[in-house]
Amino acid sequence: MALVAPPATPSGTARDRVLDAYEELLAEQSERAATLDAVAARAGVSKGGLLYHFASKEALTTGVLERFAALIDEDVSRMRAAENGPVDYFLRTSIPTDSRFERAIVAIARLAQAADPRARDALAGAQRRWLEVLQEAVGDPLIARTIMLIGDGMYYNTALLPATNSVLRDETDIDDLVALIRRFAEGS
Repeated sequence: MALVAPPATPSGTARDRVLDAYEELLAEQSERAATLDAVAARAGVSKGGLLYHFASKEALTTGVLERFAALIDEDVSRMRAAENGPVDYFLRTSIPTDSRFERAIVAIARLAQAADPRARDALAGAQRRWLEVLQEAVGDPLIARTIMLIGDGMYYNTALLPATNSVLRDETDIDDLVALIRRFAEGS
């Protein structure tokens, strides 16, 4: 679920810094807190500089959604090409990391919570694509959906309850989980 990538760091161009700032404000606070003034300040550009690249908050949201779509494309490609297979990749990357992709997911989720239908569609589209790859890998739609739900649970436990997370103690737990799912899928 989360693309393995370096920690979130500001990008080089002013346009990318503005998108980074918008994502950060969305992820850290909310859609309402991510005003054009706040985004410009976070990006280290003037409001005029922000408006040069994004004429409105709607255009800024479109930019973040386009970036998210590209990250999903990259993640699905990595998932398909993963050395240990898509199931292993999906489960291991369901644990949140401090990555650009993780920040983008949270930002899009905040937009969806603020009733942006494009953001809801983007998240649903990402889930459909991950599910499609899992289904191809295991050959059973119900097992693929179960894997998705396990990944969602792993994400929830580590993102929302990091200090008290006793569900996944270490890599061995994930290894055991992947092995269990493989046995389950082979038996179907």
